[in-house]
Amino acid sequence: MAVRPWTVARLEEFGRIQLSKTFFMRDFLYSEISQVEGIPNLPDDPELAIEAGKRLCEEVLEPIQERFGRIAIRSAFRSAAVNARGNERGWNCGSNEANYAPHIWDHRDAEGCIGATACIVVPAALPYYENTADWTALAWWVHDHIPRYSSMQLFPKIAALNVSWHEKPKKRITSFANPKGTLTKPGMQNHGGSHAGLYSALLGSIQ
Repeated sequence: MAVRPWTVARLEEFGRIQLSKTFFMRDFLYSEISQVEGIPNLPDDPELAIEAGKRLCEEVLEPIQERFGRIAIRSAFRSAAVNARGNERGWNCGSNEANYAPHIWDHRDAEGCIGATACIVVPAALPYYENTADWTALAWWVHDHIPRYSSMQLFPKIAALNVSWHEKPKKRITSFANPKGTLTKPGMQNHGGSHAGLYSALLGSIQ
């Protein structure tokens, strides 16, 4: 089947697709690599990108936004071409194979599963993070309240958080901010149960 060429009109139409109550596809298409390198950040398989994006928005991002107010999207969908250039240049992009179903929404991973990742900032939680340097509070809240999240990865600048949806959730939290490494994953003693005591101060700070 012939691939429909991208035109301005088609891209406008694509950007207007509503993925959930408050998110539209256009919210997830910006890429610094795309802008600087002149590589369109557009999917090879738009329908698959839409399917994965809807699940990410409906099952992960909307519940976070409902509790904490507006979230900001730092980075999300990457085309295979954009991600490959970022990996080639050492711009914090893993290989395409590692990003199929995380940032590359429109390609299935090696197991044939779909997934999607967005790097977000929660502005309401920033003052707490700046005062305490405790990124784990927000991560534990998501872990306890968003059953369909697959993975989280925390970055030290403005407490940006990679949060993912995947058909087979991994339920794993890692960080490049202190304490670095793996906060939790299946099999670790701290993985189950309630962690309310670890994020009560965060919730109190933004009420």
